[in-house]
Amino acid sequence: MNATFSQFSAFSGQSVASTQGTIPNVVSIAGIDPSGGAGLLADLKTFSALGAYGCGIVAALTAQNTRAVTAVHLPPEAFIRQQIDTLFDDVPIASVKIGMLGNAGVVRTVAEGLENRNSPYLVLDPVMIAKSGDALLADSAITMLREALFPLATMITPNLPEAGVLLRQTAPESVRDMRRAAEKLREILPHAGQRWVLLKGGHLPGGELVDLLFDGDAMIELPGRRIDTKNTHGTGCTYSSAIAALLPQRPDVPAAVRDAHAWLARAIARSGQLNVASSSQGHGPVHHFHALWPSA
Repeated sequence: MNATFSQFSAFSGQSVASTQGTIPNVVSIAGIDPSGGAGLLADLKTFSALGAYGCGIVAALTAQNTRAVTAVHLPPEAFIRQQIDTLFDDVPIASVKIGMLGNAGVVRTVAEGLENRNSPYLVLDPVMIAKSGDALLADSAITMLREALFPLATMITPNLPEAGVLLRQTAPESVRDMRRAAEKLREILPHAGQRWVLLKGGHLPGGELVDLLFDGDAMIELPGRRIDTKNTHGTGCTYSSAIAALLPQRPDVPAAVRDAHAWLARAIARSGQLNVASSSQGHGPVHHFHALWPSA
């Protein structure tokens, strides 16, 4: 498995926490991956590495390692709602990241719980399929995702297969296809306010890759090059949570996404320092603390 590596060196061996203002409280609403490479545990690592205080709401539990998802358990919807209400009634949340939700009922519950909350940013990662190929979102939840959560989102961050599912068409296979898909995805989002699509191009063929960031006006390209590594478990979760952590700390959305993109590239490049996947069939995680832990 290959991964994207950006030619951006701002975070080489340096902390990336912002020095502007107070430390933001950022929450992830996602599933638990016991291996720590994806989902809520990976999001909390990302928040910490990027200078945000991490909070978490458990929307799903998985039996999972670097090779497979063997079981999924969803908490009662009422309990998920109680987690949201209890947290937001006390903690001022600057940014929300949403990951794996599991089914339509959980999607609806999360949307209802967040509808009248006051967080400035909401980053929605439409998690559908694990790196192992296992399904993480029921088909019946796709429509609910579009109808209930898209209206609340500051940004959605689909990869190419996810974009195809959301648009009910084949996945984009070229940058030209990606541009059309980004435009169509933006049309699904509300026209009022700050709304962005980050379409991730990691599934494109070839060595040169690009992500597209689009707000209905500016189409910003984030280029990268492919490196040969199997340590790609949780890259989508980590990318979206990095954006959520940086949005309150950067002057605008493009700056937050560029910095998240560059930070993730370093996390992928240094992932070989970890020893998590025990076999050649596994996909190891990225190195969330590459800028904070000493090199091996």
